[in-house]
Amino acid sequence: MFMKSTALALTLMAFAAPMQAAENPMVGGAAMYDTKNIVENAVNSADHTTLVAAVKAAGLVDTLAGPGPFTVFAPTNEAFAKLPAGTVENLLKPENKDTLTKILTCHVVGKAVMSDALRGMIMDDGGKHPVPTLGGCTLQASYEGDKIMLEDEMGNVATVTIADVVQSNGVIHVIDTVMLPKM
Repeated sequence: MFMKSTALALTLMAFAAPMQAAENPMVGGAAMYDTKNIVENAVNSADHTTLVAAVKAAGLVDTLAGPGPFTVFAPTNEAFAKLPAGTVENLLKPENKDTLTKILTCHVVGKAVMSDALRGMIMDDGGKHPVPTLGGCTLQASYEGDKIMLEDEMGNVATVTIADVVQSNGVIHVIDTVMLPKM
C-alpha cells in the first residue's frame, strides 16, 4: 500500500511540476514579483535607482504603473554611468523633461514581448528585427549566441543582461546601455 501511495504521489508531482510557473529572476538584489507592476518592482532594484529617478522626473510613474501591457528595456545604473559626465544630472532638470521623456519612452514598447518571441521575430526577419517604441524610436533587435542585442538610432548597442522579468502589466528586460533617439 505504501509503495502504491508513493508511486501515485510521484506521478502527480511529475504532472504538476510543468504547470508551475518559472520564478522571476532577481534584479538588483531584489525579488521581482509578477503580481506587482513595473514601477512597484523597479523601485526595489538597487541596480535601477537612476532609472527610477528619471521615470519620476519625467512624470512617467502613472503610465508605467498603468495597465499596459508594456515591455521595458531597463538600463542599469552602470548603463547611465556610461553617458558623458553630467548628462544624467542635466536630463533630470525640470527644463529638460521633454528630452528625458523622449529618451525614456524609447525604452518602452506598447505590448509585452518575451525574449523567445523577440528571438523568433529576429530569425523571421533574417537576423535583425525593428522594434518600434512608444517614444517614436525604432530599435534594431538582433542576437548573438544566447544574448539579445538592441541598437538605437545613434548606433549604441545594448545587451539584454536579464530577460523575461514578468510584471503584472508587462515584462522587463534589463539592458547594459541607455538607448538614445536620433536628435
